[in-house]
Amino acid sequence: MQLPTLSLQDWTHGGPEAQKAFSDALGTAFRTLGFAAIEHHGFGATDREQLYTAVQQFFQLPEAIKRDYILAGAKGQRGFTPFGVEHAKGETSADLKEFFQWGPMNAEARGLMPNVAVNAAVSGMDDVIHDAYVKLEAIGNELMKAVALHIGLDREYFTKALAGGHSIFRAIHYPAQPELPEDGIRAAAHEDINLITLLMGASAEGLEVISEGKWVPIHVTTDVLVINVGDMLQRLTNGVLASTTHRVVNPTAEKRHLPRFSMPFFVHPKEDMPLNCLAHCVSAERPKAFSDITAGAYLHERLVEIGLA
Repeated sequence: MQLPTLSLQDWTHGGPEAQKAFSDALGTAFRTLGFAAIEHHGFGATDREQLYTAVQQFFQLPEAIKRDYILAGAKGQRGFTPFGVEHAKGETSADLKEFFQWGPMNAEARGLMPNVAVNAAVSGMDDVIHDAYVKLEAIGNELMKAVALHIGLDREYFTKALAGGHSIFRAIHYPAQPELPEDGIRAAAHEDINLITLLMGASAEGLEVISEGKWVPIHVTTDVLVINVGDMLQRLTNGVLASTTHRVVNPTAEKRHLPRFSMPFFVHPKEDMPLNCLAHCVSAERPKAFSDITAGAYLHERLVEIGLA
C-alpha cells in the first residue's frame, strides 16, 4: 500500500489556503487509514545516515556492555531495554527486539528522569541523538498544529502541553533471524500509546497495518516520515481519529539474514494534560467511548500492560 504523501512545507511555508488544505488532507488520511507519509520535512539524508550509523554501532556492542546502559526503575523510558521484556498488549510472547529510549533533551533541567549518556560506548552518539530529537520534536509540534486545526481547535491548542511534554525517541534493533523463530514476531499487533508517531521511512519494510480487516504492507521511500495516530489522540477525539493497529512481521526467507533498525519518535504531551474526550467530538451518534484520564496516568496504565512497568 502506498500511503498518502503530503509536503510539510505546505504547512510551514504556505498561506492560509495551503495550510487548510494540508490540515484537511492529513485529517482525511488519519480518519481513513490512521497513517500518512510526510515529505519536505527538514530531516534530511545526512541526519538519517548519522543516526543509523550511531544506532547500529551501539547495538553491535557486546551484550554485557549494552546492559551497562539499563537504567533501574526507568520502566524502559530511558536507556537500554534488552530482549524478552516488552510485549504487545494482551500478548504473552515478547517481541523479538531490543531498544534504547531517550526523553526530552532538557529533561534534567525540568526535573524529569535524566537521559542515559552513551558517548562512552559510541563516540559522538549523544550529539547525534540530541540533534535528531530536537528536529523530530519540532516536526511533531508542527503536525499537531495541523491536527488541532482539523479537529476544530485553535492551532496552538497542543503547544503548551507539548512544550512541557515527555516525547520519547526510541531506537529499535530487530536482529537477523538465521532460522525462523519458534515463537513471536518482531513486533506483535499493537497501537501506539502517544498522540502521534513519526517513523523514518527507511525502516518501514516489515511494517503492516490493518486495512478493511486485512494486513497490508506499507511501502514508502526512504526520505519520508511515516506518521500515525496514537491512542492518546484517539481518546481525546473520542475515536474521530482512530489509532490504527499495526505490526512488524518477521522477514522473508531471502532477507532473514538482515537485521532491521527502526527509530520511531513518539509525541507525548505533558503528564498532567487531560485526555478527556473533547465535548464537540461527543454526540448521540458518537457517544463518549473513553473515561477521563491524564496523559501520565494513561501512559503508566499502558506501560503495565506491555510489561515495562
